[in-house]
Amino acid sequence: MGQTLAEILDGAARGRFPAPDGNTTVVEAPSGRDSGVIAFTAHSVVFTDEDPAWVHATLASLDCDALAATMHPRFLLALLERTGRTTDTIDLLTVAPALPGDPPLDLREITDPVHPRVMSARRRRDGVRMWTVDGGVLVLGRGVAGRWEVAVELDEDARHRGLGRVLATAARHLVPDGEPLWSQQAAGNARSIRAFQAAGFRPVGSEALLLGR
Repeated sequence: MGQTLAEILDGAARGRFPAPDGNTTVVEAPSGRDSGVIAFTAHSVVFTDEDPAWVHATLASLDCDALAATMHPRFLLALLERTGRTTDTIDLLTVAPALPGDPPLDLREITDPVHPRVMSARRRRDGVRMWTVDGGVLVLGRGVAGRWEVAVELDEDARHRGLGRVLATAARHLVPDGEPLWSQQAAGNARSIRAFQAAGFRPVGSEALLLGR
């Protein structure tokens, strides 16, 4: 397993996961923006600038299955209070390799820097770019530990037509060859999960991002 979050993520994208030994690894936060928890199979990674001894002691104090401790509400609440951060939800973390050639649909890039979707994405990503098609948008940028991340959003009347799957597939054509592309879906958003998995994204774990206020 790598020593930094970027190395751990790169390994996971290529099928090399942390050992399923029930342990929790604490690594330095890759930036002042990025902090949180990723739970792989039977091994969690907490990326934070907080004292690792505090992390392990807090996890040990929980009355729950040790394998579930890093995503336990009490641990996440303690971490949020200690760091002064906030969070939205626990996501399913998925990844897919880049695809060669042009995207399978006609994307129109939006360069408006104050577009609401762009401004929202900039809270989590650098170098944000956005493309539109009739009925949906695709947002791409460099997120946690510099990884490529994609998000798509559909108009309500454009749903159930396969557009989400096509946009997620198109995003794989927009990243450099050899680079993995990451995306997060809320665990309850079954439509989004189905769309991304149909586009070739595979689940690697769960993730809770801690956002600066």
